[in-house]
Amino acid sequence: MRLNYDYIVVGAGSAGCVLAMRLTEDPLVRVALVEAGGADTADEVQMPIAFPKLLGTTVDWNYLSESERGLDGRQINLACGRMLGGTSSINGMVYIRGNRTDFDGWVHEGAPGWSYAELLPYFRRSEGNDEHRSALHGNDGPLSVTNGRSNHPLVESFVEAAVQAGYPHNNDFNGDEQDGFGLFQLNQRDGRRCSAAAAYLHPASGRPNLHVIAESLVTHILFREHTALGIELTRNGNTTTLFADREVIVCCGAYNSPQLLMLSGIGIASELESHGIRPVLDLPVGENLQNHCRANLAYLSDVPSAIHAGSAADLALYRDEGRGPLTSNLGEGGGFVRTDPALAAPDVQLMMVPVVVRDGEPAVSPLNGYSFGPCVLKPTSRGKVSLRSARPDEKPRIVHNFLTTSEDCDTMVAGIRIALHIAAQPALRAVCRAAHRVPASDSTEAILSYVRRYAQCSFHPAGSCPIGRVVDAQLNVLGVERLRVVDASVMPSIVRGNTNATVIAIAEKAADLIRGRTTF
Repeated sequence: MRLNYDYIVVGAGSAGCVLAMRLTEDPLVRVALVEAGGADTADEVQMPIAFPKLLGTTVDWNYLSESERGLDGRQINLACGRMLGGTSSINGMVYIRGNRTDFDGWVHEGAPGWSYAELLPYFRRSEGNDEHRSALHGNDGPLSVTNGRSNHPLVESFVEAAVQAGYPHNNDFNGDEQDGFGLFQLNQRDGRRCSAAAAYLHPASGRPNLHVIAESLVTHILFREHTALGIELTRNGNTTTLFADREVIVCCGAYNSPQLLMLSGIGIASELESHGIRPVLDLPVGENLQNHCRANLAYLSDVPSAIHAGSAADLALYRDEGRGPLTSNLGEGGGFVRTDPALAAPDVQLMMVPVVVRDGEPAVSPLNGYSFGPCVLKPTSRGKVSLRSARPDEKPRIVHNFLTTSEDCDTMVAGIRIALHIAAQPALRAVCRAAHRVPASDSTEAILSYVRRYAQCSFHPAGSCPIGRVVDAQLNVLGVERLRVVDASVMPSIVRGNTNATVIAIAEKAADLIRGRTTF
């Protein structure tokens, strides 16, 4: 194994895959991409509808939150991909950038250079959209963006019901307006998942200047005073040290990046010392954690759920044409709404899945039916990632503090009432056999009781190493040389919607920052 590289990228998730491809475009630059998990070759990774089977397995970090006091003290399952492609290899493939006000808000939060206008070229550079052609979209980028090829009838009924409830139809949530309901565009190519690994890493894997080191846990970043020198990793019980001549770039995500920084001595000094770790730098690493809290309503139907797909005809359609029920990402459609018309942007996202989600679990039931409900897009609650011990192989402590502010509770209650209103429209009443799991009434007390019992979270952790507090606007760790963080943890605040597209755009911009060039 080579021991010296120009850049060491830790984590082969969405950001790491982008950097591996972009940095090795220069044939003179040597890059090591180190990933704790293994290959992304399992059939369940490639077949969109099969992704729930990956949750809780060896390709998932399988994290569990601490007791969430806003959710009746429950511990929440936190899906997080552990393989090439990271969470982009196990997520729902929905392509949402967020709202332009999110990025303009970052500038006001202390992130100059990260406005919507300044980030849009990187969304366009990454995007290979086969449907929308405009100044807001890219059509030649590595990341395939396409309309879904399943179009489950229950999802179409949901979109029709939302329009009947008075909301506009929207066929491009990444266009001029985010508000409204419709079918989501997906990160798929020919009906298969297009993860960051498929889009960026695999096309670059044959380059002689890229060395992918899988199934290797990075345990520490090595420093000489306040300069990062390299990393220490373990693989098959053996410890190896790699050195970076230019930079170490941490791309482990909003849970694992703060953990690695803290294990390496960068964090809240008093907390590090309590674990016997000598502080290198005192920074608020792990604080400011945000995620999208989601609560579903569930209804029974005589229309078969997507979970029953898999007939010989379905398999043939998937294999031969890349379309049909097996291409379903489950979250095929939804929408964005403002619970108060005076708001500058939507504060609730609803997602419809043509399956019955089990009680309080991120899993599905064999019953025929459908589920949908709101998530709080811009939570005011803040959580934290902290160390459980100084052992690198021990899972971190993670708490989101969901629904611990009155603002978040009010938004969730309003979102549930919107969902109940949509459920009562003719298009959904026509396919509904019975309510399976809904609040006892539309009172605030009944709704909050329901949500605290059943709510889960999305795969959208962000903000735990934010620009302005842990990293600067070039994503360098404050007070340290030759060390950057590039992933969802650098977001000052979470975006309105699914986070993967934004992480990829962040990494595209980071590649230019690292190379010292601007192409736009």
